[in-house]
Amino acid sequence: MGPPGAGGPGPSAVPVAVGPLIAVERLAACLGAPGLVLFDASVGAHRARAPRLPGARPFDLDGALSDHDAPAPHTMPGPDRFTAALRELGVHDTDTVVVYDAAGIYSSARAWWMLRAMGFDRAAVLDGGLPAWTAAGLPVEDRPAGYEGPPGSFTARPRPGLLVDADTVARALGDPAAAVLDARTPGRFAGTEPEPRPGLRGGHMPGAVNLPFGELRRPDGLMRPAAELRELFAAAAGDRERLYFSCGSGVTACVLALGATLAGHRDTAVYDGSWSEWGLPSPTRPVTTGT
Repeated sequence: MGPPGAGGPGPSAVPVAVGPLIAVERLAACLGAPGLVLFDASVGAHRARAPRLPGARPFDLDGALSDHDAPAPHTMPGPDRFTAALRELGVHDTDTVVVYDAAGIYSSARAWWMLRAMGFDRAAVLDGGLPAWTAAGLPVEDRPAGYEGPPGSFTARPRPGLLVDADTVARALGDPAAAVLDARTPGRFAGTEPEPRPGLRGGHMPGAVNLPFGELRRPDGLMRPAAELRELFAAAAGDRERLYFSCGSGVTACVLALGATLAGHRDTAVYDGSWSEWGLPSPTRPVTTGT
């Protein structure tokens, strides 16, 4: 196999720890290794903009890697569509994937969680993302992420339970062994700030707990150490064993999923529709305001 951007079906030879988090220095030492795929999962204003890590390919959450037939944004595509999208990006089952985004640790966690949900564990999030990479003076390419190489052989193998629906979350809200953690800002959780998407109610699910995703990051944009993450999750969820994560559209909920994984939690799930679904006018999905 060639450098990032080429890919190939042979065994991976990447000397990279396989997730869930990798430091920029560690990744820099492995650039060009056979079987290493770099993905830029930036969204919004950062989508399809330069610069990029050398050879990075687009993991387009605003495009092919969301189900645009679903009513909520950023909905996970089905396994066939996910397989086709990853093959078009040249990914093989034996590859090692590192995902980053231009905001730091934001939408890259969503890409990582999607890969896990589709049965692919050889994936890591770049700690601090593109800002940490450039702050370290590491090389970039002055063009957006792209891929024009041969197709890959990736095959999705879905894992039930990592992405869940509204009915599952509704049951979790009444389960004393479960906690539903909301990654939105305190103002949106309390209903004192407007929702960025029109037509949604303000507030949160009765029984949910607010843990803004930004609290999991240090001031320099890196993820907090595991011990600090354990303290945050203990304060939010107590000793409840199963954790469900929600946010605005299923993106930053995955930052909580990443943090929980680093903290040692294993029984976790992301509400795919998140507030973009629950917050719609509905007689069956209750909403409360305040803290």
